[in-house]
Amino acid sequence: MVQLFEREYTRQELMQRIGSISQVGGARQAELVDGRGRGVRVVDMNLGNGFELTVVPDRGMDVFSASYQGMSLAWHSGVGMAAPSYYEPEGLGWLRSFAGGLVATCGLTHAGAPNVDLGGELGLHGRVSNLPASGVSAGGCWDGDDYIVSAGGEMRESVVFGANVALNRKVWGRLGERRFFIEDHVRNDSYHRVPHQFLYHINLGFPVVDAGARVLTSSARVTPRDAEARKDGHEWAFIINPTTEFAEKVYYHEMKTDADGYVWAGVVNYTLWQGEPFGVYVKYLKEQLPRFIQWKMMGQGDYVLGLEPSNCGVEGRNRDRADGLLQFLDPGEERQYKLEIGIIRGDDEYREFRARLD
Repeated sequence: MVQLFEREYTRQELMQRIGSISQVGGARQAELVDGRGRGVRVVDMNLGNGFELTVVPDRGMDVFSASYQGMSLAWHSGVGMAAPSYYEPEGLGWLRSFAGGLVATCGLTHAGAPNVDLGGELGLHGRVSNLPASGVSAGGCWDGDDYIVSAGGEMRESVVFGANVALNRKVWGRLGERRFFIEDHVRNDSYHRVPHQFLYHINLGFPVVDAGARVLTSSARVTPRDAEARKDGHEWAFIINPTTEFAEKVYYHEMKTDADGYVWAGVVNYTLWQGEPFGVYVKYLKEQLPRFIQWKMMGQGDYVLGLEPSNCGVEGRNRDRADGLLQFLDPGEERQYKLEIGIIRGDDEYREFRARLD
């Protein structure tokens, strides 16, 4: 059933009231026409009830914009959207085309800080978020009385005599729901064993992220990454006002799971939505993504809370290798990842979310 405007509709009941499904939701492809984003393909997805997403096929099928009833959920950087041709792989050059957005993917063969691994220089966070997709699709279809809105495509990180790794991604949601899913299939098409580091860089921003909001997780233990994070480390969960010269803080979380093996995490603002709790949650399988990083950046302009499920650390591939934590893909091996991101609205949903954390 499709739930729109506080009522449930069967397929027949809804279609009797509209001329086209685009009246209430759906997906459409478009192209940007100005600045460094000129020519970049986007897919605008409308899930109804005011929940909208923008997926960017030319940037790894990442989710850039996300909003609920006109209110942004994601942080956008001052860099703005840029075509993949502006990508600078060396050192910290990734930041020159990092537009922020709700989900920026890091990987496929390395993620984290710039480093030198087995004599090879690796830049920040890998290439996948700057790879354009092929075989792009966007649209919707009925599944019984549910209408599924989706976008999909495939990215490939490859080099002659080396890695040849494909990422097939589908971003989808049900019309009328306040959540969506990312389903990823990673496949090693080479005849070599290759390193595999994979991280979802989820960037939440104002107005959900604002003074008084809190990070809520199922953490069993929280470990600061460095000396900077250890300063006021006990306040990792608290969002403060934008602060002059704020230095980023990164924390590693050891997550507990629910009975089905899922990890839950989110940020909740207690004053934003008519005095009721309002927030964004993330849900994933710990078996697929065993590590979780929190990025807390409370600077002026750079005002963002990062929730980052991953299969790796962020110190660099050489660090994971030295610690015996580096994952690999054998020839022909496939991995699957599924991520759910949704909205928490009102006291009942907030209590249900807190219960899942416990």
